[in-house]
Amino acid sequence: MKAVLLVLVVLLALVAAFAVQNPGIIVVRFLTFSGYTSLLVVIVAAFAAGVVSAGLAALPGFFRRRSEARVASRRIRELEAEVGDLKGKPAVPTPPAPGGTP
Repeated sequence: MKAVLLVLVVLLALVAAFAVQNPGIIVVRFLTFSGYTSLLVVIVAAFAAGVVSAGLAALPGFFRRRSEARVASRRIRELEAEVGDLKGKPAVPTPPAPGGTP
């Protein structure tokens, strides 16, 4: 996690340095719309759009892993109960996983 944070800080510093060194006013055109804005605004907007796009692309994997973890946790509790039954003593109940229902 620290490495990811370090890479993000370095990337932000590079984007900021590029934006500060290119302060000119440019014409932005999209379909039939056009307008004047600072290059800094365009760079920051493009960077933010990339971050949001990457986050949205990562969501399906996040939810899949979360679901798999919930299923695995449930299976572990079942197996611990089965082991407890086989040993002839009651299984120690484990607390439910955070954020999920057992």
